[in-house]
Amino acid sequence: MTIGIDIRSLSGGAYTGVGEYTRSLLRHIIGVDKSVQFKLFFNAHDSKPELDFLDGAENIKPYFFNYPNKYFSATTRFLNTPKIDRMIGGCDVFFSPHFISTPVTSSCRKVITFHDLSFERYPEFFDNIRKIWHFSNNPKKQAKAAHSLIAVSESTAYDLFDIYGIDPKKISIVYSGINEKFLRHQAQEELEHIKNKYNLPDRFILSLSTIEPRKNVLGTIKAFELFKCAGSNPPHKLVIAGKPGWLYKETFFEIKNSEYKKDIVYIGFIDDADKPALYKLADLFVYPSIYEGFGFPPLEAMASGTPVITSACSSLPEVVEDAALLVDPFKISDIAWMMKEVINDKELAGSLRVRGLAQAKKFSWQKCAKETLHILTSAT
Repeated sequence: MTIGIDIRSLSGGAYTGVGEYTRSLLRHIIGVDKSVQFKLFFNAHDSKPELDFLDGAENIKPYFFNYPNKYFSATTRFLNTPKIDRMIGGCDVFFSPHFISTPVTSSCRKVITFHDLSFERYPEFFDNIRKIWHFSNNPKKQAKAAHSLIAVSESTAYDLFDIYGIDPKKISIVYSGINEKFLRHQAQEELEHIKNKYNLPDRFILSLSTIEPRKNVLGTIKAFELFKCAGSNPPHKLVIAGKPGWLYKETFFEIKNSEYKKDIVYIGFIDDADKPALYKLADLFVYPSIYEGFGFPPLEAMASGTPVITSACSSLPEVVEDAALLVDPFKISDIAWMMKEVINDKELAGSLRVRGLAQAKKFSWQKCAKETLHILTSAT
């Protein structure tokens, strides 16, 4: 059997979101059944993806094209051509790790992974450029035309049914995995190196995400301010990590004008290799996101042995289960109260660490790869 896979999300080298999903899944899926042949499709005018992580596997064959992206994207989206399966010499099934437009012939089955429908649930969280991108790729049309869909959570599966009217029988839920680097023990020297590299305080609460409204970093800051003024004079600072995204200025305005601005430290973008140590150095991870299709950061924090407070909405409760404290992301006083409880109650913090580690171990890329390959091979 031959499976085509769109690997355009691997352009650029710094993988987040769909790119990390594609890379991690691909690395594991090629070894599940070596009789299956994989043809990898990539198009970019002046670059090629780094595929050394595949260790020269014999059952893969990459196909690189260098058409100008604007031209190529326009023809695939609006003219439904060229047919990607023909470009790579034919395949039985074509797998899209995201709903980027990938026309295929009628004889080729197509499977698409949907990570979330945040752009449908909360369009106000997206700028006009992103709205146009989503509109031009027409995810609803792609979902209806595909042979089957993979949803990364029950929440996303429900959105596909509720918003797009997709038959639930057409949707399979396959949870993503956790990178094993977050579960790895790190020596004190490694932790000290990261602490010095980012000039981190001795005791801190961590926020890690893109700085944009959907991630609700502003809510974390306001809750931290309440936490600090509660009267117990906690020594903790708030460390905010992540690059600015869409509508980030209000968040930085809040930091600049905060009564506790000396206790709020913004360290910017974090190298991917440094994240495990950053989580481990924190006494608490707070992530009151308004919507997540899956929610990697709370899972990564739990795998690193850090207590977690996160939102009781969208996919987050099914990912963390009872291993984190769940809160309404709009109830700032509740977030502040939970911060106080975890910081002051060592027994609670210890319980969250133990449960968090156990919960994180339920998610593996090997399991994700096996379940995904089963769906792909069953699509013929």
